[in-house]
Amino acid sequence: MTAALADAAAAVLRGNDLGHLTVASPDLYPHQWSWDTAFVAVGISRLSVPRAVAEMTSLLAAQWPSGMIPHIVFDRPSAYFPGPERWRSELAIDPPALRTSGICQPPVHSVALACILQEGRRRGGSDRRTAEDFVAATLPGWLAWHRWLAESRDPEGHGLVEIHHSWESGMDNSPRWDFPYSRVVPGEMERFTRTDTRHVGEVRQRPTDEEYRRYIWLVDQMVAVRYDEEAIRKTIDFHVADVFFSALLALAAEIIGELAEEFGHRDDADEMLAVAARFRAGVAAAVDPETGLATDRDLRSGRLLHSATLSGFAPLISGADADVLARQRELLLGPDWCGHRELRHAVPPSTSPAAPQFDRRRYWRGPQWPVMTWLFSWAARRQGGAELAGRLREEALRQLGDLSFAEYYDPMSGQALGSRNQSWTAAAALDWMAWS
Repeated sequence: MTAALADAAAAVLRGNDLGHLTVASPDLYPHQWSWDTAFVAVGISRLSVPRAVAEMTSLLAAQWPSGMIPHIVFDRPSAYFPGPERWRSELAIDPPALRTSGICQPPVHSVALACILQEGRRRGGSDRRTAEDFVAATLPGWLAWHRWLAESRDPEGHGLVEIHHSWESGMDNSPRWDFPYSRVVPGEMERFTRTDTRHVGEVRQRPTDEEYRRYIWLVDQMVAVRYDEEAIRKTIDFHVADVFFSALLALAAEIIGELAEEFGHRDDADEMLAVAARFRAGVAAAVDPETGLATDRDLRSGRLLHSATLSGFAPLISGADADVLARQRELLLGPDWCGHRELRHAVPPSTSPAAPQFDRRRYWRGPQWPVMTWLFSWAARRQGGAELAGRLREEALRQLGDLSFAEYYDPMSGQALGSRNQSWTAAAALDWMAWS
């Protein structure tokens, strides 16, 4: 099965490859997504270091002058909605280098840089030179991206990233956002037609129409102020401190700081390591001592957003003191999460099956996402948690044995859900199988 899984995963990535970039999936997501690109590049590096470098290069080409890396790059015409006509990124960048969305996604890109560099050095020769030359040449762009996040999305220095849309979190309809969205009341807006529901087996796997109307309302609010960050902070209806995004920035800044130091950018390295420390502290301060889970905060009301979702395990991504990590690992493997008696595979569901908001088939409200399992296993491995990393990897590879490479899975039945032949799912499989 291992050889068949590797061959099938490689076939998915090659099938979704446009030459200069890899689409997230052939039907549902026909463009380039920011954090998808990073995960995909990790897997592609196991096949071709130069191709992984090209993947990351194509994304960086869409970086805004501010330093922001947008969450979608529209490289070709399609029926995808919302497309560039709704985002109108040209209001912020005139003339735009590429047509993009106007928001961002979590900064997992330095994870990809580290993986590409490691694989290039393992292979040696021209692959090593390609990887090292790429990191050296593009480091200023990646530094600008992390600097923009630290300055524009945490202007008061609290160590928590502010987001303006749940799409920025990557966990679109998670129960994390139920309260903030209950306060979003769309006004008069241009009509639209969803296209995402055409590419799944049943509509209930996707966010509801009411949720989607709120999503587009927020897009329109940002367009109305031409993506001015200060104006958005004052006017947007959705304004949240995202603990999981913050944990990823802590991890990302630490990695980019290490790379900056290695490549002779000492001042930048010190700056990024300070950013990492700031956001690691912000995540640690957000842990609820009673539940042991990290919490988001609604910045419009000041309310803490308690939820039994994957975001609660943010310290396992950012790092924390030994006692916090031990408790988090115990919770993750315990009966409300990976150890729940009804799970088909012992990998993290997006929402705890013990939570009242759990919905086993709806997007981020319950299904298991292989790419999230990979992220937690990779972070555990980096932090010395070999046992947790190994357990997650073993279970995840069993889950992917159906060779569907689905976007997400029903945690009880194991049924593949969402889109099939998802690039980042295939990439996770390829990387796991290369672990020694």
